[in-house]
Amino acid sequence: MSAIVGTAALEQRLEKLSPPLAVVLPGGRRIGSTHAVVTLRLNDLSPLTHLLTGQIGKVGEDYVEGRLDIDGSMRDVMALSAELMAGDPTQVDVVAVAPPVNWLNQLVRLARSRARHRPEVDAEQIQFHYDVSDDFYALWLDPARVYSCAYYRDAGMDLAAAQQAKLEHICRKLMLKEGERFLDIGAGWGGLLLHAAENYGVQARGITLSRNQHAYVNKVIQERGLAGRVRMDLLDYRSLPDSEPFDKIASVGMFEHVGRAQLPAYFAKIHGLLKPGGLLLNHGITAGGTRNHQLGSGLGDFMERYIFPGGELLHVSKVLEATSDSGLEAVDVESLRPHYAKTLWAWSDGLEANIGAARSVTSETVVRAYRLYLAGSASAFERAWISLHQMLCARRTGDPASGPMRGAQSAFPFNRGYMYP
Repeated sequence: MSAIVGTAALEQRLEKLSPPLAVVLPGGRRIGSTHAVVTLRLNDLSPLTHLLTGQIGKVGEDYVEGRLDIDGSMRDVMALSAELMAGDPTQVDVVAVAPPVNWLNQLVRLARSRARHRPEVDAEQIQFHYDVSDDFYALWLDPARVYSCAYYRDAGMDLAAAQQAKLEHICRKLMLKEGERFLDIGAGWGGLLLHAAENYGVQARGITLSRNQHAYVNKVIQERGLAGRVRMDLLDYRSLPDSEPFDKIASVGMFEHVGRAQLPAYFAKIHGLLKPGGLLLNHGITAGGTRNHQLGSGLGDFMERYIFPGGELLHVSKVLEATSDSGLEAVDVESLRPHYAKTLWAWSDGLEANIGAARSVTSETVVRAYRLYLAGSASAFERAWISLHQMLCARRTGDPASGPMRGAQSAFPFNRGYMYP
């Protein structure tokens, strides 16, 4: 496509957009609205094709790599991105193909997933994301550095209060009791681990593959006098021994990194780590569509390259299938999708308010990628392209006479009153 034809076609496209958008070409020529709330300043012509074809992920890549600059608020940028996009990004794989072709595609994806989720590869992928810079994350996370969906029990809560409400919500669902052995798989900067130990008296163990998080949490454990009650290990979940099972397990923002091919083994491992009657709280991002392996319009490729290499999203139905096949019974499922949109906008606003400080503690490439990642994810959750579910699962006791009522085979109560006091 010639630059002249591309520019003319783009001008026609810009006339239909709301909110209004302007584009400044490399020579200084401006096209689009004279009242634009967002302006894209092209440093070369290569982004023209991506704008015209609605490959928003590629436009994001152009921004991260410096081929264009953006003037405007992230909320307006994301509103325009949704308009420019080529179709519904959850329908990328929903095509009419012959069964053998579809079967072959699934086989190739499973083989790729298996290869990309070996222990040594998972460690590299986790460190790529979580070891960017603790100081960078501290600029836009809450003081406890809880890096997962908050729970806005009251709409007026600020981010810090909503994150504390989320930690409490998880602990209540798990019915933590003093002296119980509690495992947090993928424990992050220790928010849940420390909250559970300090407020519920559990013997808490966390694992992570992030060197930064491991060092940070162990420092906090010492500062708070929790040595002997809380333990944080730099460890792959596959290396946990089954010899000393736990009463309760949390997996928060973790299974997205496990991979489709490894998911059955992941939940089978958790089953083996749980005592009979024990509970698992599995909290994580799920796909909005039932058949797409990633978001279309280049969004999935952007996330893979710059944010979460190796990340894979499955529909909640597929996750529940894997838990059930492992012997874990799903006893409660709750969608927190709107909560994550609100959380991500809070993170995005925090980064925007501290953009100068962010550039002083990490690279310009990282700052640009995270500006788009946080705001883009917020927009995706708002539009239900992706979702977030908390899945409470139980390992049955095997004794029909156990539980609060005969025949339950579970310690799970018969109503939700204990969750929502």
